[in-house]
Amino acid sequence: MQQRGLMKPVPAHRGDVIGLYGVRKVLVIRSHNTKGKQETREIQVHPQLREYLEVYQKKGLYSDRPLLFPGRHGRGHIHKASADKILRDVCLKLEIEGVSTHSFRRTALTCMSDAGVPLRHIQAISGHKTLAAKIRYLGVTEQQKENAISTLNFLS
Repeated sequence: MQQRGLMKPVPAHRGDVIGLYGVRKVLVIRSHNTKGKQETREIQVHPQLREYLEVYQKKGLYSDRPLLFPGRHGRGHIHKASADKILRDVCLKLEIEGVSTHSFRRTALTCMSDAGVPLRHIQAISGHKTLAAKIRYLGVTEQQKENAISTLNFLS
């Protein structure tokens, strides 16, 4: 709802990507929400995702909801198992195999690695405690192996 050209403030939820003053630049992932209950960490929101969310917010689609992905019956945020089930059901209907919420995480880490992002930076984003744990996530294609071998120079 707008009043004198201003958006009505939405109650902010810690951890939600849209806060009281708009789309956040950084998400804070609290230690109690991580797999190993390790460390709180911050992850920057991708600029293009921020842009999409700002458009979504400006269209007023978000103004009456305190969470971007609310849970059943409007109580709290969607549970990760529910989000995963919804995604798997849609992929099943579309006959897409091998997709899960976790596969997006693996794909993102692999894309960063393929783009030459240093492993230590990827580790800081992913929250893995060791490089060994993180490396298990990174996929290696046959083409990547061929490219690696082709960098060898036998003439020098």
